[in-house]
Amino acid sequence: MDFRLMGLESPLFHTLNQMMDVSDHDTASDKTNNALTQTYVRDAKAMAATPADVKEYPNSYVFVIDMPGLKSGDIKVQVEDDNVLVITGERKREEEKEGVKYLRMERRVGKFMRKFVLPENANTDAVSAVCQDGVLSVTVQKLPPPEPKKPRTIEVKIA
Repeated sequence: MDFRLMGLESPLFHTLNQMMDVSDHDTASDKTNNALTQTYVRDAKAMAATPADVKEYPNSYVFVIDMPGLKSGDIKVQVEDDNVLVITGERKREEEKEGVKYLRMERRVGKFMRKFVLPENANTDAVSAVCQDGVLSVTVQKLPPPEPKKPRTIEVKIA
């Protein structure tokens, strides 16, 4: 559908048009744009499907995410750009065994991701992560508050 015919030429409508257009394009540029849009949509879905609780304690921030059935090798915790906490991973489908068929498959599989912009007082050098009983807890320690500036006395000279 061409939104320009209806007088809708804004960038928002252009992006929506690209997202809805799943047909093959002739140019390499269009294929690249479509792939980037699909990647963005996939990442947005992965973030939306990963709920988290964030707690603030006097000395730290704690991020809690349910990760049932995942091993530590399936989860990755990183700090990007010195202030963005990124939690990613992948839940894989069990290998199908011969003679067994699924009657219902409701558990989510696939990649997941969450990004959190950390506050200025977060100490990104002191990050720890523990996964226990299917719950991931990532703790980011706080930096100590800065020392208040002491008044400086200036000697008055007599001229």
